[in-house]
Amino acid sequence: MSLLDSFLVRAVLAGLGVALAAAPLGCFVVWRRMAYFGDATAHASILGVALALAMSISVFAGALAVALAMATTVSALSGRGYAVDTLLGVLAHSSLAFGLVAVSFLQGVRIDLMAYLFGDILAVDRTDLALIWVGAILVLALIRWRWSALLTATLNPDLAYAGGIDPRREQMVLTVALALVVAAAIKVVGALLIAALLLIPAAAARPFATTPERMAMIAALLGGVSACAGLWLSYRFDTPTGPTIVCTAAGLFALSNLAGLVARPRA
Repeated sequence: MSLLDSFLVRAVLAGLGVALAAAPLGCFVVWRRMAYFGDATAHASILGVALALAMSISVFAGALAVALAMATTVSALSGRGYAVDTLLGVLAHSSLAFGLVAVSFLQGVRIDLMAYLFGDILAVDRTDLALIWVGAILVLALIRWRWSALLTATLNPDLAYAGGIDPRREQMVLTVALALVVAAAIKVVGALLIAALLLIPAAAARPFATTPERMAMIAALLGGVSACAGLWLSYRFDTPTGPTIVCTAAGLFALSNLAGLVARPRA
């Protein structure tokens, strides 16, 4: 009997894979104030799920293609007459609505819509697990390769230009990484909660971070703890697994900020 025959082992490995991929990317989302950008990309993935089922292709491939198209569209249209938050709001909600409507037209296809909206980590199989870890490794490799350029473009675009770094190119690197994370995480926490898994561990790591690298590592640790503890709590109290993981991350965020307030020197 293989260790991967246990659905709980597969669920833990899937949660850890998504947490490791989301952690460094989530830090850049926090630093760049791209929370709504991540939300819009995640919502668009539902349309990708519908297209993948209609065309009988991998859900991972469909979600990745549409998430990448959404992120690229937002990057191309931002600053062309619309405020970014307005553009993101229109695209996020309309893509989610189109995705839900498209799912309703599928004939002869059984689909658990709640699993794609809120995740179904306990149903992850070996193929899903392989795709999650391949996506995670690609994201980590991409971020590691472009770390210095991404950080410079994030902190000071003018300095990046002076150093021969194109901030728009680094924005596209983040766009590709974000699409990969969304496609990998949709089976774990669902389209509506992916942005939370990106943001909350990174935000929780912020009070303890003295360097960007330290923040990314702490975020990865907190994301992994959230996934494992959320799975245990879900199993113990028979609650929805994806939302329970996010609730656990939110609890860690509250504790980290409380600890930060206590440790902060008084004036």
